[in-house]
Amino acid sequence: MSMHSIEAEPFPLPFDEAATALVIIDMQRDFVLPGGFGEKLGNDTSLLLAAVAPTQRVLELARQKGMLVIHTREGHRPDLSDCPPAKLTRGGQTFIGTEGPMGRILVRGEQGHDIIHQLYPKAGEPVIDKPGKGSFHATDLHQILLDRGIKTLIVCGVTLEVCVHTTVREANDRGYECVVLSDCVASYFPEFQRVGLEMIKAQGAIFGWVSNSKEFIAAMG
Repeated sequence: MSMHSIEAEPFPLPFDEAATALVIIDMQRDFVLPGGFGEKLGNDTSLLLAAVAPTQRVLELARQKGMLVIHTREGHRPDLSDCPPAKLTRGGQTFIGTEGPMGRILVRGEQGHDIIHQLYPKAGEPVIDKPGKGSFHATDLHQILLDRGIKTLIVCGVTLEVCVHTTVREANDRGYECVVLSDCVASYFPEFQRVGLEMIKAQGAIFGWVSNSKEFIAAMG
C-alpha cells in the first residue's frame, strides 16, 4: 500500500494510491469548444476552458504514478436509439444528432464527440461511452473499478452540476470515496459551480470531498 492524505473539505482524506483512480468526465469538444452542443444551448463555452490546464497537470502526475486513468464521453449511437425522446427536444429544439461544425452533435464517432487534444486518452486508458449524465448508467465503469480494487475516485471534468454531480452521487451510492478537484471542474454558470461544490462537501462529506489540483499534487509528493 502507498498511503497518502489530501487536504480537503470538510476534512482531510487518507487514500491508497494503488486503490485510487482519476476520472475525467466529458472533456469533449462538443461541450468545451465553440460550435458544439454546449454553445447550441446558448452557453459560453470559454467558461469551461479554465479547467483544462489544472486537469492537465493532474493527468500528467497520475500517469507518472501509474494510476488508473478513466475518461468518459457523453453521446449516442448514430441512429440515436439510445437517446431518450425527452433528451432530444430539450428547450423545445432538437440539437443532438444534427449537423454542427464538428459533425453530428453528441454522436459517437464524430469529431465533436471526442475528447479535446490537451486531455486525450493514452493507449490503455479506458474510455467510457455513456448515453446519460451519470458515468455508471448503462456502462461498465463499476465493473472496471471493481476489477482493479479501486476505492477512491479523483474527479475532474464538466459540467459540475450535471455529469460530474450525477457521477459523484452514483459513485457514493456504490461505496466509493470521491474527491472533486474544484479547479478541475467547471460549469457554464458560476453560481452553479459554487453551490455544486458546497453540496458535495456538505454535512460531513455527504457526497464526497472537495479539494484542488495543488493539494492533490502535494498529497502525491
